Amino acid sequence: MDQKHHSAEVEDVEPKTGNLQSGVEGYVPGTDEEKRLVRKIDLYLLPTIWIMYLLSYVDRTNIGNAKVAGMAKDLKLDSNRYSIVLVVFFVVYVAFGVPYNMVLSRIRPSIFPPTIMFFWGVVTIGMGFAPTYQSLIAFRIVIGSLEAGFAPGVLLLLSSWYKRNEQSKRFAVYISAAILSGAFGGLIAGGIESGLDNRMGIAGWRWLFIIEGALSAGWAIVASFILLDFPANSSRLTERERELAMLRIQSEGLSVRSEEFPDLSHREALTLALKNWRTWAFTVGYMGIVGSSTLTYFYPTLVKGLGYTSVQAQYMTVPIYASAFVCTGITGYLTDKVIHLRGLIIASWLAVSAICSIIICVMYNFVGRYVLLVLMASGLWVANALSLSYASSTFGSLPNETKAVCLAFVNSLGNLAQIYGSYLFPSTDAPKYLMGFGVISGLCTLSVVIYAFLHVMLKRRPQN
Repeated sequence: MDQKHHSAEVEDVEPKTGNLQSGVEGYVPGTDEEKRLVRKIDLYLLPTIWIMYLLSYVDRTNIGNAKVAGMAKDLKLDSNRYSIVLVVFFVVYVAFGVPYNMVLSRIRPSIFPPTIMFFWGVVTIGMGFAPTYQSLIAFRIVIGSLEAGFAPGVLLLLSSWYKRNEQSKRFAVYISAAILSGAFGGLIAGGIESGLDNRMGIAGWRWLFIIEGALSAGWAIVASFILLDFPANSSRLTERERELAMLRIQSEGLSVRSEEFPDLSHREALTLALKNWRTWAFTVGYMGIVGSSTLTYFYPTLVKGLGYTSVQAQYMTVPIYASAFVCTGITGYLTDKVIHLRGLIIASWLAVSAICSIIICVMYNFVGRYVLLVLMASGLWVANALSLSYASSTFGSLPNETKAVCLAFVNSLGNLAQIYGSYLFPSTDAPKYLMGFGVISGLCTLSVVIYAFLHVMLKRRPQN
């Protein structure tokens, strides 16, 4: 195999397109033809993936809204049982992530993600009819096993179409769906609880699952007709567009699936991924971010502690997500202009979140805590988006199969943090929740160190 496939060209160095293009015959960057192609790629990919991820995240996090809307009472959930409901999802999510991406690297993305999305939508509808705590656990296990293939697959797909200095803003768009899903989830949950509770004899929290599951299943069908496949084989582009799409990626030393580079076996791809120190560094850094972000599942509970009713608590989560949305969009756009500083930008935002979390531990004024919670969430969401694009760019020149495994490891193993994060805010710690915010302070600090380390090491060691 060509040696270039065994090394990851570091994204932390500004792309020198002029030098690279000499090795890619016929490619001239920045032409009107290329701009038209990028707009077309954006049109096919970004809105479709955005809606898919928004609905995915709604289906994943609506459990928090349902809890305060009456589910905990109806299914007899104490804080320990609720944590178990959260944990089982992530256990199977972590277990299935890497195998799914191995499959996706060989199957058309227009088929695989929409298929698993359709089935998890159907299962989410079933959650609306869960009669017991035990059945709720069973539904969450199935949904976790299905959703495990979505996020790693999107990372692989986006990294296969965009150059390094195009990725931060696209990943920011992608993550913004998760952010807005929180805002929409609060609005939808508040509307359903106040407007549909006991309609047709069905509790409001059950309508929440039924409606949101139906939306996911419906959009999955639509997405299968829109999503692009990989640049070398996407039928939605012309032959010339496919050629230009591959030349764009190859001009930066990034890998493209084609006949020239045969597929690796699953064992070879896994071995290369596990031997790459970047895989483990990005995984640990992302674990700190994801572990801190389990705060998302407790927003309604924490805000309710300010003295609001359950419906008001749903609406008061909206400003948290609105702030995160604005900060993520602006930072993602600006970061593409200074990609050599990406590691430091991530570390800086995480430092903001760590400081806010530490202050929350010693401040017991609820209004002040709410403001800090808003700032803290913004830092975590920005870091989430940039860390994914950072990893995607760094692994870009690896063989497609190895890149798929690396990205799946970062996403899936990073989500191991959600397992213990689900236990950070037991009801017995209300209203101060010192353990939860204390652990998050430590996790954020750990990630600050990791991304600062990556910033330095990827400059010193641009090769494996």
